[in-house]
Amino acid sequence: MTQDPNVFAGAFVDRNGERRKDPDWLAEALSHADTRFVPVWGDRCLIGGDPPRAILLRRSMVEEHLGDDVIFLGLFRQQPAFAVAISRDVEMPYADIGEFRDLRFVGTALPPDEANLAAHARALVLWNGATLYCPQCGSASVPEAGGNSRRCCNPECHQSIFPRTDPAIIVLVRQGDKCLLGRQASWPAGRYSTIAGFVEPGESLEDAVRREVYEETNIRVGDVHYHSSQPWPFPSSLMLGFVAEATSEDVRLNDGELEDARWFTRDELKSGDVGLPFTISIARRLVDYFINGD
Repeated sequence: MTQDPNVFAGAFVDRNGERRKDPDWLAEALSHADTRFVPVWGDRCLIGGDPPRAILLRRSMVEEHLGDDVIFLGLFRQQPAFAVAISRDVEMPYADIGEFRDLRFVGTALPPDEANLAAHARALVLWNGATLYCPQCGSASVPEAGGNSRRCCNPECHQSIFPRTDPAIIVLVRQGDKCLLGRQASWPAGRYSTIAGFVEPGESLEDAVRREVYEETNIRVGDVHYHSSQPWPFPSSLMLGFVAEATSEDVRLNDGELEDARWFTRDELKSGDVGLPFTISIARRLVDYFINGD
């Protein structure tokens, strides 16, 4: 339904699956003068400038932070790019050129390709840091393929471990000139958003849409249409956006996840009286899709 990528999406990085398996090429790329490094301090990325830009560093600026946890991201603007993990136990570095910021609050202000690269770096840094041990046997693991996978050190296990991505549906449910939005108790007063939830084992995406909507709001859904997707590395979700047609109307909060859910007309959403999802999220993209009558 849409061609423009959501924030953090877009094939701006040539992930170069063959190169990541070539240790000699990776070693040469690490020392190349044009190679750029994306520092990730804990879970934050280095941002600077006005308007904001993701700051990419040369090797000489990250030398002290290089180790086994440097991660090959691919070719960015035709040059090798690596992520560098920096522990939050270290005092925030590079304060003279920028600030480490949460991508959720700056992603929309970045150039789309830099937002994509930073999200990619953040996701792989956090996954590697959370996967130091094999989930099968509990032995230590080491990075492989430039940090894009890991390998169990136990010779009796030796399992390959791949980055975790958690699929979640997010859906704009509509019926005529109104759509269904809900809110959680922890959100700012007056803010509403689309219905969302994780896909369960053995479940299709369409079935997940129908289940989540009914569990949270008691609304039955018929036709389900794909809209777009958004990588959401907070820490490891892939948001799969849909538009669905409601076949019932009476809202009831079935599972207690929502504080409130109700129908809104386009005019109500345009009035400014309803707090809409943040513009960085696919939720806002779905609501705008409805408001614009698409």
